[in-house]
Amino acid sequence: MVVEYKAKITYIQILKEDLVVIRLKPVNGMPKYQTGQFLTIGVPIPSEKKIVRRAYSIASHPENRDYFEFVIRWVRKPLPGRVTTELFYANVGDEVALGDPTGNALQIDNEMTDGTPDMRRIVCVGGGTGLAPFIAFAKHLHDINDKRELIVLHGASYVDELSYKELLTNLEDESKERGDNEWNFKYRAAISRPKEFFNRSWSGHVGRVESFFKPSKQGVSPIDEIVGEEVTPQNTKVYICGYQGTIDGVIEHLSPKGFVTKDDKREDGSYEIKYESYG
Repeated sequence: MVVEYKAKITYIQILKEDLVVIRLKPVNGMPKYQTGQFLTIGVPIPSEKKIVRRAYSIASHPENRDYFEFVIRWVRKPLPGRVTTELFYANVGDEVALGDPTGNALQIDNEMTDGTPDMRRIVCVGGGTGLAPFIAFAKHLHDINDKRELIVLHGASYVDELSYKELLTNLEDESKERGDNEWNFKYRAAISRPKEFFNRSWSGHVGRVESFFKPSKQGVSPIDEIVGEEVTPQNTKVYICGYQGTIDGVIEHLSPKGFVTKDDKREDGSYEIKYESYG
């Protein structure tokens, strides 16, 4: 049995023709949830006379008790997505159905296997709209005054798909102002189609987001340069959300360093990579 509750659309920001930030406010109050979870959004499809549901990562954080936020891409090929099409034609005030928040694949680990606090840096890797749970990571860890180093890496094809660039840049600026001992945050983006005319002004990292982990001939990767040391299982934990190719690419670069995934954890239960695939 599907447990659902009603929610109203309170905010819509069209970032480009196929990318939107949307906020939903449950009619009867916000349920409790964990950073990194997802939920289903259900919309009525008039032609089918039924509600169709799809799962989306939550970009808002549990300390926000006002709304759920999502960044959603309009699926148009090979066929228009039924739910995303309805959401892109929706208006503020329209009503949708929400399922309960669920999922533990990207919940933040705060303890080592022996029960001691896990103070290793956290590196988040988001491909496209896979950035969503890591917006929740950043806001949550900021609001609870967490002292761990947090790195958010985002990959996109075009610069106007860097959906939370301003927010993440501001969080990094705050880190510089307050000092790493108070708020230790860095944000880097990668553009995979730098030769496209629309990306002509881009001067940042070029390539897919997993290329941040590719070592140079000298054995130093861009992520090593960002944090100022070699990332190892002893000092870093990695969370990934995106297409399976992105996940596989990061794992391919980190496996030779001794990193293992939660699905292939060691006998003592330890691991350094958690991921969630959306395709």
